[in-house]
Amino acid sequence: MGSELMAQKSMIEGLDIAVNEFVGRTLIFKDDAWTKNRCRAFVLQHRQNTRYRNSVLKLKVATNCPIWDIKLDIIEACSQEIIADNEYGNGKPHWQILEDLGVRIGMDSSDIQSATPSDSTQLSWDAWSGLMTNAHWLIGLIGNTCSERVNVPGYGTGRIKELGWFGHVRGVWQDMWDLSDEDVNFFKLHTDADLEHSELGWRNVATYAETLNLEDEVVEACRRNLVVWENYFNGICHLGDSFD
Repeated sequence: MGSELMAQKSMIEGLDIAVNEFVGRTLIFKDDAWTKNRCRAFVLQHRQNTRYRNSVLKLKVATNCPIWDIKLDIIEACSQEIIADNEYGNGKPHWQILEDLGVRIGMDSSDIQSATPSDSTQLSWDAWSGLMTNAHWLIGLIGNTCSERVNVPGYGTGRIKELGWFGHVRGVWQDMWDLSDEDVNFFKLHTDADLEHSELGWRNVATYAETLNLEDEVVEACRRNLVVWENYFNGICHLGDSFD
């Protein structure tokens, strides 16, 4: 194996280790993570997070990116999340599909729409702003895509490792709320779309990091972004527990 391929392999292994450790330590990935109130908290916060990250943070990474094809790929991924996903979401944006799921589990749409970010969510947005908007575009791209990697099978243990996180969560919510396959399409579309979105990050890191002399920096950026995601997801769990 050539030195370039060995360097790429080492870097990708570093990214994968960071993701695996993130899954291992974060509350929402535990076997007993989900309660009905944590589901409600997830809808309230993740709908907002999907809209904010894809309309503000990720687009700033696209603005910083000088490579036209990658810039367009980022914008297309954002458009699926906030405008319309014709490939995986039957023409609906992802935040709307999550809002519909919240209504399906008995939440009031006006409560979902009027929700404000929790302290943990707001802190996460502030941290991501520094990590994604004031950084080299390749570092920002890792911030765009690293958390979506957990929906690719192979990380963690048990059914999360086998199915990817949302592949596992889809079954948990179906059983907990007596939902149909169509009801939990939010988790199915993210299993498919996030493979595509995360590959955007992993593939371009492998292609450009050595040329830009950023191998160590992208691995560290992945780790730091996942620390923020840990704060965000743990915050959802704590918010749901506070409803009890």
